[in-house]
Amino acid sequence: MKLNRIIITSVLVFAFSCVISAQEAAQKRLMTFGVAFYNLENLFDTIPNNPLGRDIEFTPNGDNKWDSAKYNIKLKNMAYAISQMKTKVTPLGPACIGVSEIENRSVLEDLVKQESIKDLNLQVIHHDSPDRRGVDVGLLYNPRLFKPINVTNHFLDIGYPTRDQMCVVGLLGGSRVGIIVNHWPSRRGAKSGWSRDAAAALSKHIADSLLTVDPKMAVIIMGDLNDDPSDKSCAEVLGAVKKEKDCNPGGFFNPFWEKLDKGIGSYIYRGHWDLFDQIIINYNLLHGENGLKFHTAEVLNKEFLKQEDGQYKGYPKRTFSGGAWQGGYSDHFPTEIFLIKEVK
Repeated sequence: MKLNRIIITSVLVFAFSCVISAQEAAQKRLMTFGVAFYNLENLFDTIPNNPLGRDIEFTPNGDNKWDSAKYNIKLKNMAYAISQMKTKVTPLGPACIGVSEIENRSVLEDLVKQESIKDLNLQVIHHDSPDRRGVDVGLLYNPRLFKPINVTNHFLDIGYPTRDQMCVVGLLGGSRVGIIVNHWPSRRGAKSGWSRDAAAALSKHIADSLLTVDPKMAVIIMGDLNDDPSDKSCAEVLGAVKKEKDCNPGGFFNPFWEKLDKGIGSYIYRGHWDLFDQIIINYNLLHGENGLKFHTAEVLNKEFLKQEDGQYKGYPKRTFSGGAWQGGYSDHFPTEIFLIKEVK
């Protein structure tokens, strides 16, 4: 009888512990957060307001005959593309979307008011850069998912005016994250690589400064880098590695390197795919040092963003091609990473 009591008691204790474990599991769940980047390809208004006249082509009298009708189609298209970034695990879409090739704050304010995304109540962070073309970077964010704390803008000194790098520090799901939004100098000229090396060095300096203040901070470097993951700027200067296992404390991992190895790109030139639109993460995001952990990365090359037919079938469907109005989206595909966090 004594043995039977011991066995019964053990079974009851085991069953009770299983109930407690199930209750604890039920109280925990994984939340998924999307962080995206999108080059909006010359989102200009119709007003000639560049002091050097470099926006003339995007005015009613300019080469593109850029009038209100075209501007409104462009806004509608870009908003629709953003609306399609929702997934089953991110029903509100990305928490943050870094953007480039935007003329000013007002075009972003017009964008977030579009019918297809106005219910998201996306907020705008923008800063006027000294870029000679008059284009900037910015950040859209969903205030239900991301709370900005601090914004700084960093001048890139390469001997001529280009885009500043924007650093936004905030709380994503309650975890501290630093997002550095970039649009590195173009590939114009065969010897332009040094300028992107300088841009990579600036991004690394900003990231290192963030980690000095908070060694466990999640850091994301995103943008149209005008270089591929294997190029010197990304792989050597920034030191973003291809394999997760090769990422050391204080280092960076580039989840888009292997995507390009598989032939997946975000931009195509003369039949050759590049993956300029990258989202690079630090060691802390691989190991969940502050609660947030990297899950997956995607190039959002959805069918509606592609040219349907002709010699450029499958290419990104652009706003203009060869100077002719196409009424498309952008010459770049958007990219996105997904982060997970265990919450009660």
